Amino acid sequence: MGQTAGMMRRKLGNLGRGLAQAGLLSGFLLAACPTGSGAEPTAEAVAGFNSYVRVVEIRLARQHTSRDGFLAPGGPASANDTQLRGGELIIEHLTPSAGAELPGAMLHHWRGTAFAPGAKAADFERLMKNFSAYPQRFSPQVVQAKVLAQQEDRAQATMRVRQHHVITVVMDTTYEINYGRLDPGHGYSMSRSTRISEIASPGTDEERALNSDEAHGFLWRMNTYWSYEERDGGLYMQVESISLTRSIPHGLGWVVKPFVESVPRESLEFTLRSACNALRRS
Repeated sequence: MGQTAGMMRRKLGNLGRGLAQAGLLSGFLLAACPTGSGAEPTAEAVAGFNSYVRVVEIRLARQHTSRDGFLAPGGPASANDTQLRGGELIIEHLTPSAGAELPGAMLHHWRGTAFAPGAKAADFERLMKNFSAYPQRFSPQVVQAKVLAQQEDRAQATMRVRQHHVITVVMDTTYEINYGRLDPGHGYSMSRSTRISEIASPGTDEERALNSDEAHGFLWRMNTYWSYEERDGGLYMQVESISLTRSIPHGLGWVVKPFVESVPRESLEFTLRSACNALRRS
């Protein structure tokens, strides 16, 4: 009985310390991303982001012209086939050691690959284009989604997304999306953000979009590139995400950097697993 009581006291103590640390970290994160006139990316940061994106898109366009190497190295053409078909994800951090830091901003580049047994390329295309089902397929990250305009293989869509990592951030995002295919078994899409707004008090009567002087700069730009290949009795899916966020103030990297780096990776993993689950149910 004494041992049990002691264990309970230790657990409660650990819980209390954990909650205190979470509150402290939340305060640090908000303090590290203060609101103010610097909440918009600089022209130099945007130019650097656009330049990096152009290089990636040239490489992807080259990949998508041939069945051989349709997916980037690290995909099914490598020794990772067994891992992927066994249900594992392959996540790669592609952010360059030089060039990731831009004036007042940070660039993040990640790539993830997964395999969905029994799935077809056509199944995945239907999944990606069915925006009204995103809140069910990609919950809880996607709260709302709808098409604003659509014409053949081009679309404009808006989504409300929710990211939680110690603190919760809700954003309304608008994207221009282009779809393409090499043949019935090979396809791709390019999604480029055109507007991102941080939302205060979401779901309440006080809900509103923060203006540029109020926003924290958690996410300024977000481009997503899907490539998918049907073979080996299923579908290999590869997604690359390139994002631009506010930089980390000097002296707070030890507490903020893990948050900034973990959210893109966790979001990528979540999206791939959600897509695999949705394809399994379709």
